[in-house]
Amino acid sequence: MADRVDEIQHEWRRERPDIDTSPQGVIGRMHRLGGLLMTELETVYAQHGLSQGEFDVLMTLRRAGAPYERTPSELASRTMVTSGATSKRVDRLERAGLVARRRSEGDGRGRVVGLTDAGVELADTAFTDHMANEHRLLEGVPDGDRAALARILGAWLERVDPDGPRAT
Repeated sequence: MADRVDEIQHEWRRERPDIDTSPQGVIGRMHRLGGLLMTELETVYAQHGLSQGEFDVLMTLRRAGAPYERTPSELASRTMVTSGATSKRVDRLERAGLVARRRSEGDGRGRVVGLTDAGVELADTAFTDHMANEHRLLEGVPDGDRAALARILGAWLERVDPDGPRAT
């Protein structure tokens, strides 16, 4: 069954037979799939009143374990955005009563960001719904194919990710 990527490749083979367009078969489909998946993921975030970035901050704090705190620099590093973007996300979450900032006990000049009780509750509910959505999105993909995709994509990401592999 031909898709839009097949059509694009066919047109390029006709117009530029001197260029190997086979990477489009992978990259083009991944690009299209990524956009479609992000739309589906953002729908669940929005059901909880969150943007993708806010969801990311909540989940980063929640998976830190009790007391669900990290420094602003840890948040920026683990969410892979600038400290300015992290600060804006934390500001919005703080206004919503989901996180609180406080002085670090170990370093009086430092700050930590932590989930409030409402933040923990929302994080747990949103994560449950998020994982149900991801399972739904993978319906029809056999377990063996899922494992192969995870392995292949992981190896590829390790090669192209400028930050390299992390043990987090």
